[in-house]
Amino acid sequence: MKAIGLMSGTSADGVDAALVEIGESDLSLLGYVEVPFPQDVRKEILSLCEDGRVDAICRMDAALGEWFAEAALRVCEKANVSAGEIDIIGSHGQTIHHLPALTVVANKKVRSTLQIGNPAVIAERTGITTVSDFRSRDMAVGGQGAPLVPLVDHLLFRSEHMGRAMLNIGGIANVNILPANCGASDIFAFDTGPGNMVVDGVVQAITRGKLSFDRDGAIAGKGQVCEGLLDVLMAHPFLDLEPPKSTGREDFGTDMVQKILDWEGKREDILRTAVQFTVESIVLGLKRFVLPRCEIHEVIVSGGGTKNPLMMDLLALALGNIILMKLDDLGVASEAKEAIAFAILAYQTLNGHPGNVPGVTGADKQVVLGSITPGKNQLRIKN
Repeated sequence: MKAIGLMSGTSADGVDAALVEIGESDLSLLGYVEVPFPQDVRKEILSLCEDGRVDAICRMDAALGEWFAEAALRVCEKANVSAGEIDIIGSHGQTIHHLPALTVVANKKVRSTLQIGNPAVIAERTGITTVSDFRSRDMAVGGQGAPLVPLVDHLLFRSEHMGRAMLNIGGIANVNILPANCGASDIFAFDTGPGNMVVDGVVQAITRGKLSFDRDGAIAGKGQVCEGLLDVLMAHPFLDLEPPKSTGREDFGTDMVQKILDWEGKREDILRTAVQFTVESIVLGLKRFVLPRCEIHEVIVSGGGTKNPLMMDLLALALGNIILMKLDDLGVASEAKEAIAFAILAYQTLNGHPGNVPGVTGADKQVVLGSITPGKNQLRIKN
């Protein structure tokens, strides 16, 4: 089966599209593309995450459907595969809000999440059956709706002899723990806190929008850590929560960035502190919630954080004897990992197989994830 995975993370940089061929016992990456959002589109998406009007969210839902469809067609073109050969698309969409804590609304106890990027538009433009809204079903059975990638990590990267921590540093950092020779019930995962979200927000502010990220850590590399500020940041209550837990822009968005900007200091110092905050929150999560449970030999990193050599160097130093490597070292493009994951999750859905891991998300049971929008190919779930 040929499947496309589409993903836009919390940084809202653009759409990642991965085309994979799934066999009975193997998987091949046939193509991968990144379709960046123009700055004005990205700015509008991020504003919707903070205080978006309903009409603006409604329109962006349709517009992002067009962007996601374009990314799907582009990856087909790059791989020299026609859209008619694709069996399924799995689209994560663009998260606008994620509220996993149990809350009473209209006298009902609910958990909620919202991803936009209209699947009807994707299915219509590409002609391909599209699976979307993966997180809601897990939340409906008591889960956090995240993280969902751990099942895929287990299928692709478990080792009989090595305990592995699969660390993704996107806008938010999350880690999936694969103990040596683990079964699916042995894995556990959680968000550790900020990834690139806070760092990128500070960069955009101190450069007045001229830069969206600190290329190669060039600015932060000139700075020194503001210890007082770091202590304030590390006191964030999310870091002390026991897994399962997930977070997003609600905890580490505009308010957090503004708190850093309000600190007196040189711009390179406060940026360097933001980088250190990401690194230390990751390491704290590993030391507090992982190492007491199992031995970890390797930390394997994917996501945009792999492109920041300062962040990677600091992480390697903080991990001590634990080996740090990039996912690329295992033959998989770091940037493509989450898009690949949603291609596989769509495959799971199409075949009626569960896509969540209750021990990871906190759900009451395993469930088939997502909603299916038929395309011209009219594929149906197999019983």
